[in-house]
Amino acid sequence: MKPTDPDLPIIGFAAWSGTGKTTLLEKLIPELTKRGLRLAVLKHAHHDFDLDQPGKDSWRLRQAGANQVLIASARRHAHLTETPQGEPSLAKLDRRALDLILVEGFKHDPIPKIALHRAALGKPLPEVRPEELLAVASDVPLDLTVPQLPFNEIGIADFIEARLAASSPDDGAPQSAAPLSVEQARGRILKALIPHPHHQTLPLAHCLGRVLAGDLTSPVNVPPHANSAMDGYGLCGADLACGQWQLVGEVLAGHPSPRRVAPGEAVRIMTGALLPAGVDTVVMREQAVEEAGVVRFGAPITRGQNVRQAGEDLAAGTVAIPHTTRLRAPELGLAASLGYRELTVLTPLKVALFSTGDEVQAPGEPLRPGAIYDSNRVTLRALIERAGGEVVDLGILPDQQAAIESALSLAAAECDLVLSSGGVSVGNADFIRNALAALGTVDFWHIQMRPGRPLAFGKLAGTPFFGLPGNPVAAVVCFLQFVLPALHALQGRSWQPWRLKARALEPIQSRPGRSEFLRGIAEQDANGQLVVRTTGPQGSGILSSLARANCLIEILPSQGAIYPGEAVWIHPLQGLLG
Repeated sequence: MKPTDPDLPIIGFAAWSGTGKTTLLEKLIPELTKRGLRLAVLKHAHHDFDLDQPGKDSWRLRQAGANQVLIASARRHAHLTETPQGEPSLAKLDRRALDLILVEGFKHDPIPKIALHRAALGKPLPEVRPEELLAVASDVPLDLTVPQLPFNEIGIADFIEARLAASSPDDGAPQSAAPLSVEQARGRILKALIPHPHHQTLPLAHCLGRVLAGDLTSPVNVPPHANSAMDGYGLCGADLACGQWQLVGEVLAGHPSPRRVAPGEAVRIMTGALLPAGVDTVVMREQAVEEAGVVRFGAPITRGQNVRQAGEDLAAGTVAIPHTTRLRAPELGLAASLGYRELTVLTPLKVALFSTGDEVQAPGEPLRPGAIYDSNRVTLRALIERAGGEVVDLGILPDQQAAIESALSLAAAECDLVLSSGGVSVGNADFIRNALAALGTVDFWHIQMRPGRPLAFGKLAGTPFFGLPGNPVAAVVCFLQFVLPALHALQGRSWQPWRLKARALEPIQSRPGRSEFLRGIAEQDANGQLVVRTTGPQGSGILSSLARANCLIEILPSQGAIYPGEAVWIHPLQGLLG
């Protein structure tokens, strides 16, 4: 066997006949595939073989003398080549679509290997040169100088995944073979984004939910003058020993009094009314006794009480609303109180959105055999709009490389962010990552999390791109964990997950080493403590369970099984889903 590109990892398996090598690989391959790795498998045969069936057209054509026959369909293709010159090179494999090559056989070739050992065979370890031996998978303890792995697909997959992660370059190049943690992935995303500068000026009435483009300063003191904080009586705080005060008038809000209040005098004053000259203290009406033009008070008085000083809320020239604030009703009311009739806000982010897959069909049409209705585009559109984005809907794209590349190019030229769902795993018809690699750069495409492990992130001519999983719940979880923070960052806004501690009401199974997000229902128990339970089955295609949830339960990578009464993090969904 001739060597392949040294940058493409290759791992062989060495074992005696009867060890169960092929059976183990049958389990290992789907486990690695589930973790997002794109695999090629090279199987060595010691005898002649034929993949074709006698009598089939392709068999007849080869028998007629064709040296090469390419059999192709919409789902797969096979290239049958006669090699009288000997065994082919691994260069025949399409390395652009691979992360790892597994080799069964070729035990004497100079490639890294994992040796397999079963004690029941009564044989020693298979012969592997020390410099090529990576580890040994055995069903009994052995005295080794290399790592010993359990004889199962999980332990071997963990070892391979860790090896790929350790060997990934740290030079800014894509590291697709090394799954990232949720925090690492989010950090890489936020670091790669630059806020967009586009803004516009709108009337206050059209600014709800928009993001302020610059600091809004107060042109005046708020309040502009010292005024009464309540209905009561205004007097001079230096004159508290009088015992009683002569009433000399009344001051209403919006009607300043020109009279100066002298020592021993008081005025009735309403909430918000400007303090007359000489008044610096207000006594609430409920503490007063008024009789024959004289007022007395039945409670101690402190000089300056119940008075709002000029500039107490905001001094002129100070920042009233910081830039990048998303404007809610209170901020709009504050801007109006400062005299602003219009504001300069960021233009909404334009987000291109499409779904992929020949099996995906628009709602409202009769469902074709084998098809599913497209729920993702509807759900994601609502999430984008709830976050303040403007959706450019590109519909459903077929499983065709050219169509996907054309849509990506168009979207990148017109939008601030491109978002797709489906087509980012490792199936034969998953074209998104290849299209992204052809048109731009791929930063990463899988995360140590569930649901939502296959997630593509990169850039198309500078425009950020997210390829979300096709499973509906996985798409929503990935949006909340990665796309929502990105939308904040593109608007110059900071983002932090809103998490609360809750006590689990039921056991929850989890696999250490990855983050898990389960749909949950949180509520207060009789003691006022926050408790949480799952919504039931947690399959990533069960969208109804998300409709019943009011939170996501986060199981950290360091946690294993959760027992009733243990504390877990929950992410409230209030305000995020609509």
